[in-house]
Parts: sequence; structure tokens; C-alpha cells
Amino acid sequence: MTDIPFTRHHARRLREMYRSAGWPCCDGIEVELLAAGLLERVRSGQGHETLRVTDAGIARIADTLGSNRAVMTAHEALVEQVAREMTRAGRIAWRGLMLRARVPGGADGEAPRWCMAKPDVFSIRNTSVEAYAHPIVHEIKVRRADLLSDLKKPDKRAAYLDLGGECWYVLGCDARGRPIARADEIPAECGVLVACEGRLTVERAAQHRELERLPFQVWMSLAKAQPVPGFDDDVQGLLSGES
Repeated sequence: MTDIPFTRHHARRLREMYRSAGWPCCDGIEVELLAAGLLERVRSGQGHETLRVTDAGIARIADTLGSNRAVMTAHEALVEQVAREMTRAGRIAWRGLMLRARVPGGADGEAPRWCMAKPDVFSIRNTSVEAYAHPIVHEIKVRRADLLSDLKKPDKRAAYLDLGGECWYVLGCDARGRPIARADEIPAECGVLVACEGRLTVERAAQHRELERLPFQVWMSLAKAQPVPGFDDDVQGLLSGES
């Protein structure tokens, strides 16, 4: 067997091969997986050749699934932390909303386009005056590869800026306690927060722009969604005068 640099493309191919009938693709990734002993060739009685994931390949799939769950858990924990910080600041926060946003056209003179955006945390001020809502988008990243992939998607960032008066990237830290990116790697129009050892630190403030009103479809999405709980029941009882 040959050692190979095992990437997410290899992991994805292994999972696809495990779920499929095992028909060969005859590409470089497949050759490397065969050489590493993670796939094996099987010839049927009719002479057809298919591929099968070996025991070593199944073990590698299990390892990658465990790593993915660990990353997702870290991501979800940081999403929760940011959402709670927004509620403590007197805002109303939502997690994982699907919102319709407008992004600029791809070329000069091209009409704006609509797309769906899913910010990790979306929050507004707890106010009845629409002009004071001050919507903010927080995008959470705990892995550098995910961040770099995200930064290559200008439409996604444009959608966040359309939805919020401010857009922030919240960066986790690696195993050595170092932020996964520097502030100067993040587009200048976005703010940067670093989350390390349970604390959120502002590395660069977001550029703020006033939004007179939120689009109607955004208000409808907020009305249908469940916000992050704010004050607990005991505090609400004290505020209402209940004993």
C-alpha cells in the first residue's frame, strides 16, 4: 500500500463509492485510493469490474465522519455563544435563517439578482422603530479551509451586506490557540471578531451603513422563525411584578 495525502476530495469519493454500485471513474483520485488500499477492484462473473471500499477504507470514512462532527460541534457552540452575546446586548437574535437578499449584477449595467442567504446569526435591536433596527449579520468560521472557501464567494458576502447594516466574521482558534486568520485577510467592509478561550475580541470594527427599513420578506422570515431565548422566565416574572 502507498501513503497518499488524504484530502476532502478523497474522503468524498470514498463516501460516494461506499453508497454506490462501485463503478470506476478512472481518475487520479481513484488511482490514489486504490494504491493506498482504501479501494479494491472486484471482477464479476461476467467480466465487469467494479470497486469496493476495503475495511481500511471504511475505517478512514469513520475517522473523517468523527472529525466532521467535532468541527460541527465547535461551530455550533460558537454560533450559540455569538447569539447569546447579541441577546445580552439587548438585541433579538436568530440562528440559521434563510433570507432572500439582493446582490449586484455580474457585469456593468446588469440588473441586480436575488439569492438566498443563510447567515449563522442575524440580529436586530429590540425596538419598535423600524429605522432603529440596525440589523447585523455574523458569519462563524472555526476552520481555516472553510473560511478561505467562503472568501472566494463574493455573492455570499454581498448578500450579507444587503441584509445587514454590519457584517462580521467570527473566527475561531486552532489547536495551538491561534486565530485561524488575520484581520487583514478578511475584506475591509467586514468586521472581525476572534473567539479564543471563551472570549470574543474585536480585531477590527465593521463598516456601518444605515438601513432605513428591512425588506418585507425579511420581516416575514423573522416573524415565522423562533428567536434565541433572551431573558429567562424568572427575570420575566420580576419584570411583570409576578411573585
